[in-house]
Amino acid sequence: MDSGEEARLIGLARGGDYAAFGRLVDAHQGAVRAFLRRVTGNYADADDLAQEAFARTWEVLYRFDGTSALRTFICGVAFQYWRRARRSQSRREARETAYADLSDTQTDENPERAAQRLALRKAMEELPQDQRAALALCLGQDFTHAEAAEILGLPLGTVKSHVSRGRARLQVAFGVAGVER
Repeated sequence: MDSGEEARLIGLARGGDYAAFGRLVDAHQGAVRAFLRRVTGNYADADDLAQEAFARTWEVLYRFDGTSALRTFICGVAFQYWRRARRSQSRREARETAYADLSDTQTDENPERAAQRLALRKAMEELPQDQRAALALCLGQDFTHAEAAEILGLPLGTVKSHVSRGRARLQVAFGVAGVER
């Protein structure tokens, strides 16, 4: 969707047009869900959070000022919902259980690839929340550092540091620290 069409749909959605907002959701749900799946490690929780984030975006769409991309705005809303969810111990335990169940059911995947995927998820889970989110956005979703800073509500330099340090920690976890790319 081009920026002109998106701006038109935003205007209609602000006026209460559910169909216009639905088209915006369709255009951005892939990016939002992929980001949340990376930070939660759980598809079901990510989809629940995405749904909550889109519902909240509908309510606060009037706050979107157009200085950033709409997907950046929506991912910022989604990130706030994720942070709230992380504060709840019972949800954390449910995610871990669902994650284990999901990994056990994927039997058609190459065993080596499955082991790598699980090792990456485990390594990501061990990163601090903000570092994990910065890596998921910048490396996993191809957001710029500036977009990630806006989504996370952090200074640009902090996001760059989180990405650099997170990448270094993952490299150490996988035994590739010091390897030139």
